[in-house]
Amino acid sequence: MSENVEQTYNAKKYRTPDGVPADIVMFTLTKRERKTVTKTLPLRELKVMLIRRKKWPYAGMWALPGGFCQEDESIYDAATRELKEETGVDGGHLEYLGVYSKPGRDPRGWIISHAFFALVEEWMLEQRQASDDAGEVGLFTLQEALEELELAFDHHDIITDAYLRIQQQMLQTTIARQFLPRHFTLSELYQVIQTVVPEFKEPNFIRKITSTRSRQGILKEVSDEAGNPLSSNQYSQRPAQLYMFTDHEPLLSIYT
Repeated sequence: MSENVEQTYNAKKYRTPDGVPADIVMFTLTKRERKTVTKTLPLRELKVMLIRRKKWPYAGMWALPGGFCQEDESIYDAATRELKEETGVDGGHLEYLGVYSKPGRDPRGWIISHAFFALVEEWMLEQRQASDDAGEVGLFTLQEALEELELAFDHHDIITDAYLRIQQQMLQTTIARQFLPRHFTLSELYQVIQTVVPEFKEPNFIRKITSTRSRQGILKEVSDEAGNPLSSNQYSQRPAQLYMFTDHEPLLSIYT
């Protein structure tokens, strides 16, 4: 039965897409030191990297970086390749977002895009130079990208979806580690969460993150070789205990 099906199957009977690109929403957190008398946390902003297109379609407009998947690679391999080509990052946090296939989304034809998001260190994006098919590379706040720029294709929708995804993950996973040094204070962690999720307000954050049963094990105090606690007063008048993430991922419920 299967042999007969194989012999009669004709791929030419079916229309295939004109292209399958991998588009990547590259997020970073910029950091700017405050000019104050007392020590305080730096100003942080969530930004997304965009490129200004040089060629048709949408020449001169801002768009997400990305490229077409080749026949000898998977769509994830294509996204990994594009991430490395655009930022020099080989690895890091790259995650699948979703498929975008609305008819007419691309004037070049039937183009089905698979979108990913990546969390990239600030310096890698700030020093990025435009590639041959891009006029400029820029870092924009989410307000600038979504409210002030006219974006190519359906990239406004993709960025919006990616932003919602990382906001959800910021509150439900340990994705904040991608925006922090290996050792950090709880004030730095709280600020990173609030930068990505401005509505997040938790006056008992330190107590909850260190003592709530469902969250136990995701952080541990940093100590020196002798077992003495390590602290930092880089952003505070008094030394604050340093923490680091473990490999433990919490299984949180919305009902607890």
